[in-house]
Amino acid sequence: MREWLTMTAANLGRGIAAGQIDPVTLCQTYLDAIDAHPMRDRIYARVTTERALAEAGAAADRANAGQRLSPLDGVPVSWKDLFDTAGVGTEAGTKLLAGRVPDEDAAVLVNATAAGLVCLGKTHTSEMAFSGLGYNPSTATPPCVNNENAVAGGSSSGAAASVAFGLAAAAIGSDTGGSVRIPAAWNDLVGLKTTSGRLSLEGVVPLALKFDTVGPLCRSVEDAALLLAALEGGKAADLHHADLDGRRFAVLRTAAFDDISEPQSAAFDSAIARMRAAGAVVEDIEVDEVDEAMPLSGCLYTAEAYGLWRDIIEADPEAMYPRILDRFRMGKDFSGPDYVAAWAQLDAARIGYDAAVAGYDAVLVPTSANMPPDLERLTSEDDYYVTENLMTLRNTRIANLMGLCALTLPTGAASCGLSLMCAPDMEEQLLRLGAAVEEALR
Repeated sequence: MREWLTMTAANLGRGIAAGQIDPVTLCQTYLDAIDAHPMRDRIYARVTTERALAEAGAAADRANAGQRLSPLDGVPVSWKDLFDTAGVGTEAGTKLLAGRVPDEDAAVLVNATAAGLVCLGKTHTSEMAFSGLGYNPSTATPPCVNNENAVAGGSSSGAAASVAFGLAAAAIGSDTGGSVRIPAAWNDLVGLKTTSGRLSLEGVVPLALKFDTVGPLCRSVEDAALLLAALEGGKAADLHHADLDGRRFAVLRTAAFDDISEPQSAAFDSAIARMRAAGAVVEDIEVDEVDEAMPLSGCLYTAEAYGLWRDIIEADPEAMYPRILDRFRMGKDFSGPDYVAAWAQLDAARIGYDAAVAGYDAVLVPTSANMPPDLERLTSEDDYYVTENLMTLRNTRIANLMGLCALTLPTGAASCGLSLMCAPDMEEQLLRLGAAVEEALR
C-alpha cells in the first residue's frame, strides 16, 4: 500500500474503479503517512481526519454499488489554508485570522466533494499568500522535497510539499503571481494556473481579486485535467492522441532570462531540445509589452491587497511578519488615479501581447529563474530575502499580468520547471499541449 503514496490521482481512481483499491484503506494510508511524517506540522496546518474517513467511506459504498461520481471519486487531496472548510479553521497563514472558522465550504470544495474527492486537511501557506518563497515565520515553513534546507516555494508551499512528500494524492492551491506554479516547479510537480474567473473564488480568502485564481498541484497533466473538471463541476479535457508534431511554440526572450541560474537555463534548453525532437517548432520572440507591464505589478497588486485588508492589518500590524506587512503597506503609496492608469496600461499591453503571439500554440518560459532559496539565509539576510522573492515571482507573473492560463511541467532536472502559457480560457488546449510535452520530456 505504500506505493499508493506515489501514484497519480488518476491511477488511484482507476484502481478504485477496478476494485483493486479500497477508498477507506487508501485514506487511512495517507492519514497514517501524515501522522508519521517528521515534518507533518510544517506541511499541514490542520488534518481533517473525521471528514476524510467519512468521505472515504461514502466513496467506498459508491464504488461497491457501481455508482462512482467521477474518475477521482475516493481520491484524497489536500487544500491550501485559504479555502473555507465548514467548522474547520481557515487562517491563511496569518495570526491576524487566528481562530477564524467558516460556516460553509468554499464553492470549489463543494464541487470537489460532489465529485467524490476526499478532503485530507489544510496545508500551510505564505502569510496571506503574499510571497513566492513559502517562508512563513508566523506559522510554519514547509520544506522543498529536493532540499529540506530550502523553502518549498509559495505561496502554495504546503500544497506542493503534501504531494511531493507523499502526504496527498494531489493538492488544491491558488495562484495570484505564481503561487501554484512556483512550488509545483520546485517540487517536481505539475501545476495549473487557470484563467482569472474560470474557477469560483467564493469562500477563498482573497489577496488581489483581479489576479487571484484557483488551481491544482499534482503528479501528471491528466491529474490536472481531472482536478480542473472536479473543481468546476465540468468535464475533463480529452488528452487522447495529443502530440507535438507541427505544433508551434514561442520562447519569450524577455526579462524571463535575465540572471537565470545555470541549472534552470540548462534544464530549459534540454526541454526545448526534446520538444523539437518530438516534432515541435520552437522559435524565439521578443514582446516589448511584457517588459513594459512588469513594473505595473507594484501598483496593481499592492493597492488592491492593501485596499482589501487595510482595516484588519492596521488594527493589529504587530501580528504580521514585518516583510509581508511592508508589502501590503506599499499599497498606500498609490492613489486611485494611479491604479486606474496602471490598469489602462496593462489592458493595452495585453492587446499587444495577444497580437505578438497569435501565430503560436503556446508560449514558453522557465517557470523560475532561480533555484529554491536557502531557508537559513532568508531568515538572516534581508537583501537575500528581497532579491530572491522578486526573482522567484518574475517569470510566473507574466501569465498573471497578461491574463493567461499557464501550466508548469517537471523537466526531469530537480526543481526546474518548464511553463507553457496559452490565451485566456484555453485550458483544454493548454492541457492537450501539456500532455504532449509531458510525453516528450519523459
